[in-house]
Amino acid sequence: MSALMSLFAALVERLAELLQPLFATTATAAAIVLFTALVRLAVHPLSRAAARGQKARTRIAPQLAALRKKHAKNPERLKKAILDLHAKEKVSPFAGIMPSLLQAPAFLLMYHLFAGDRMAGHALFAAPLGDRWADALSHGGAFGPAGQVYLVLFALVTVVAAFGYRHTRRQLAAQPLDLGQSTPGAGAVTKVMPLLSFATLITVAVVPLAAALYVVTSTAWTVVERAFLFRTPVAGAPGDGVATRA
Repeated sequence: MSALMSLFAALVERLAELLQPLFATTATAAAIVLFTALVRLAVHPLSRAAARGQKARTRIAPQLAALRKKHAKNPERLKKAILDLHAKEKVSPFAGIMPSLLQAPAFLLMYHLFAGDRMAGHALFAAPLGDRWADALSHGGAFGPAGQVYLVLFALVTVVAAFGYRHTRRQLAAQPLDLGQSTPGAGAVTKVMPLLSFATLITVAVVPLAAALYVVTSTAWTVVERAFLFRTPVAGAPGDGVATRA
């Protein structure tokens, strides 16, 4: 992990050097945003695979609900019927889950990189990348030079979160989650899930600014990516029920 962290840090530093003529003292901040976007672009095929899996599970959700109702008193028959349905429709029970899990290590590495002290000594305008919002409040207040940087970030996160909230609500309305009738708190999950978009505001407020830039960039990418993937047909494997599009 240390070797990968050093590699990531070296790549960010190299990007900062290349961006220096354009962004001057904010080149490192720009490099963080660009590097995050490049990593997200690299793992986009996994996001597409996850979207195909989620669409496949949504497609067979009515049949799963019917099986649960039919075999509610016979767990063994229900289990076999569900396995048979997955085999018949060529849908893996883990479709969409594994691609998402495979992305996690890269995102975790980036977060640790930017949350550490490797970006210390650099700044985004008047706000040091190694400082937190609390530091900005103690040096000039919310409307001080550093505080204003955070106000812009908070405004950006709010816009992204509002877009994500609306898209998630529309998606859940059109394709409700299939959590099973017996899943405790299933209704609460569908109500709380859209609100998770706003959790980024808390993260930005407590992590170092370098990590906040990563979180904001990655969150914005995720929101736009999901809006695209779940509106535009994704190239799918045979049996996934999704039209192919270049």
